[in-house]
Amino acid sequence: MITHSLHYLGHSQHFARTATLPTSRVLFAMNVLVYAGPGTTVESVAQCTTTLRSLLSPNYAVLTIDAPTLINEPWPSTTSLVVVPGGADLPYCRALNGNGNSKISSFVRRGGAYLGFCAGGYYGSSRVEFEENNPDYAVVGQRELAFYPGTDRGTAFPGFVYDSESGARAAKIRVVKQALPGLQIDESNPHVEEDAEFEFASYYNGGGVFVDADSLKHKNVTVLARYAEEVKVEGGDAAIVHVKVGEGAAILTGPHPEFSPKRLRKTDPQLPPFYGDLVQKLLADNPRRLAFMKAILMKLGLKVNVDVTEDSPPLPTTLHLTSGYPVDIESLWSIIKGVEGLLEKDTLDPTGKKLKLVGENDTFVFAEASDSPFDLGAVAAQLPSSETDVFPEDLNKVIKDVVVYQGDKTRMPTLKQTPHFDHALYYHELIPPNSPQQTFGSVIMYGEVVTSTSTMLDRNLSLLRHLPTGFTAVGTVQVAGRGRGGNVWVSPIGLLAFSIVIRHPVAIQSVAPLVFVQYIASLAVVEAIRTYGFGYDELDVRLKWPNDVYARNPAYDEAVAEGTTPLPAKYLKIAGILVNSNFANNEYLLVVGCGINTANEAPTTSLNTLVAATNVKRRRDVRQALEPFKIERLFAKIMWMFERMYNIFKVQGFHAFEEMYYARWLHTDAIVRLEMHGGTRAKIKGISMDYGMLVVEEVSFDGISTGKKFTLQPDGNSFDMLKGLLKKKEGV
Repeated sequence: MITHSLHYLGHSQHFARTATLPTSRVLFAMNVLVYAGPGTTVESVAQCTTTLRSLLSPNYAVLTIDAPTLINEPWPSTTSLVVVPGGADLPYCRALNGNGNSKISSFVRRGGAYLGFCAGGYYGSSRVEFEENNPDYAVVGQRELAFYPGTDRGTAFPGFVYDSESGARAAKIRVVKQALPGLQIDESNPHVEEDAEFEFASYYNGGGVFVDADSLKHKNVTVLARYAEEVKVEGGDAAIVHVKVGEGAAILTGPHPEFSPKRLRKTDPQLPPFYGDLVQKLLADNPRRLAFMKAILMKLGLKVNVDVTEDSPPLPTTLHLTSGYPVDIESLWSIIKGVEGLLEKDTLDPTGKKLKLVGENDTFVFAEASDSPFDLGAVAAQLPSSETDVFPEDLNKVIKDVVVYQGDKTRMPTLKQTPHFDHALYYHELIPPNSPQQTFGSVIMYGEVVTSTSTMLDRNLSLLRHLPTGFTAVGTVQVAGRGRGGNVWVSPIGLLAFSIVIRHPVAIQSVAPLVFVQYIASLAVVEAIRTYGFGYDELDVRLKWPNDVYARNPAYDEAVAEGTTPLPAKYLKIAGILVNSNFANNEYLLVVGCGINTANEAPTTSLNTLVAATNVKRRRDVRQALEPFKIERLFAKIMWMFERMYNIFKVQGFHAFEEMYYARWLHTDAIVRLEMHGGTRAKIKGISMDYGMLVVEEVSFDGISTGKKFTLQPDGNSFDMLKGLLKKKEGV
């Protein structure tokens, strides 16, 4: 498979009120990195990422990171928080000792934040004393990060067994309220006295006690919470501590306040008999656990979504399959019915008009809207809703219900069914009366909540190979959006997210090389924005190689005008392209995914923020204000523009767009350093017309050309495609 990827922006299910505490450091970086390398457990990483995505949306992208990436890639400048979850800290040492820990430590001391849960708490301490008297489990020694200037001694409670719930418990945690000014005493009962104790039950399995933490105030240690029950080790009762480290800070925990009881296993026969009662105790205190998690994230200076009352993502909703051309739906429905080996008749529908298609990654149940419309209330009733229901571990395994809208082209979902997407408006903009035939976007499968528009297509090859060019999946909220390096995103309302199928023949490769499709797609996005209407060409929207779209940051211009320092970034990312390719029957089956910050301000900026800033200038000049972007109209503009550009590209190649591309990109004559060549300085000159690589020319320190040229490709890092990390492909 050939894959060119770029991450989507944004990651929440709704617009959200956010809160943060005053802090000496301001965190503008959008990434929160959760370590998922050797030593971590699958459950700890999953619990951690899901909780953080819910609480930090839409201001941060919560990503997992492995050891090589943490050691080698330029993540600090785009990161607010590094999180080390539960597991075993000795493998952490083996993977990160030396360069990895040095990089984390430098990041924190320069203003970043570290959050260590359980094993991550041990790992962030100066010394670990784990089960010292147990020869089978004993781990004792110094640790390099040493954020906590003392010993983390465990286990706090007896019974711990690796890879087991035998020692798990619902540990009562007593919060030191004075240390957490962001803590809401009781969200469900605002009449609780301010001096009342704040306790909650937290999942616990093997964490330690921060020894003599109360005596380390002079070393910038603050106890945030204590074990309310007697512990088995000496050294006090500090369960969670905060440490000021240089310009940054660290919070280390013994228990697991990030664990949601709704995502704990409840029916596994290998679970101990007491486990059900443990979960019930955790459920009873879940609102307080969430309040505590919000408070500690605010303590670290992060913007927190204060409206969140649940920390599980929404479940996928019904998908709606429609077209602006009724004949296209009839044809596609016939094709789906004829897919051999994948279809099953639904046992609840003996007529065979409700069909189940089992793909490699997803299972879809298709039903004709005219004959067997879904009862959306009944569908919702089948989804987990009570506190005792099990939340699905893999949302990709949730069956996707698809309603097929056949017949008259006016037959569309109502706004009651799809309140965030007006199908009638979209098709009116895409296919106005007497317009030429439109292929791209003429058939769409839309969901209010989807896993990932790209995953539903390119990870189900048996379905993908039957889909026509132009078939497009669209979602308002993605709960498992895919990005560069396998990153998973939760995209917010206000972000336009879609993935379109293109069947690219091998026969045209010599004229229209596959690699340029990502450039055509990103250029189409920019041109659709600029031609959205009269005056929108004033929006400073640019291309960043290889497949990002950036916009001028209004805050930068404000800071320049006011003489404020330090200056914020001049340009911010508002869109990204993800192209995945499969091959079958002499065709590349492309899935071109795109995410565009349209109305969501976080985590960077959005088109409508740009419009608002532009309107300030237009009103000052007594000119008519621009209207905010509408998702449906922008989507239609992009589909129209992309199809016309792609059709020209198939015949004329990328040469037809070279001049336009350079006029829109950010890089002409920009200086980069070639890491593979000892930091050689080079000036960007353009893109090679054979393989779409970056062409640069070596220059001296004074900027004088040496005459030597290189063609370069990105090194695949997930953070900054141009920050000194370009590999030489071949000399020119």
